[in-house]
Amino acid sequence: MTIEQTQAVDLALLRAQDHGAFTQLVQQYHGQLLVVARAIVRPAQAEEVVQEAWVSIFRALPKFEGRSSIKTWMFTIVSNAAKGKLRKENREITWDDAERVLGDYLSEDRFKSDGHWSSGPVNWHMESPDRILEESQLKQCIEKNLALLPDAQRAVFLLRDVEQQPLDTICNMLGITNSNARVLLHRARVSLLSVVDHYQETGQC
Repeated sequence: MTIEQTQAVDLALLRAQDHGAFTQLVQQYHGQLLVVARAIVRPAQAEEVVQEAWVSIFRALPKFEGRSSIKTWMFTIVSNAAKGKLRKENREITWDDAERVLGDYLSEDRFKSDGHWSSGPVNWHMESPDRILEESQLKQCIEKNLALLPDAQRAVFLLRDVEQQPLDTICNMLGITNSNARVLLHRARVSLLSVVDHYQETGQC
């Protein structure tokens, strides 16, 4: 049986709401759905959002038409559930004013016009246990500062740089323009890169 045939069989089972196939789906994608939820709501709320999304996904599977990948389809359901959670709390994701902050980015020499780093953090040589410990501490520092980013920046950064979602998909999930998404992503990258630079210079978060 080819990969394509296997995928078709699995999709058919999912549309039929086969519990075994659905369990495999949950095992495969639960972690990724948590990343999407955490991009929009706080980590403490993400698990609840994802659990609610799984219920919605199971109920909607018979109607899945395959116009997008099932992963993208599920990401959209989770993002809608997370945004619904914010609305219930009378909160909205606060999108930065692109025109206001764009001037700050134009002066940055860290990034190329396509959004990639022109010069990333200094390379570390992992030749000692001390270096390994330092990398672990740096990771914790980045995660701490990631949680402190404005909701909009964190959302776009996680979806683009962690989940590798296309910008168009992210814009559809979050209801923002492509240009605004690029600005938010750039600002998040600048903030986190400054954290890395500071840590490497001082050894402190």
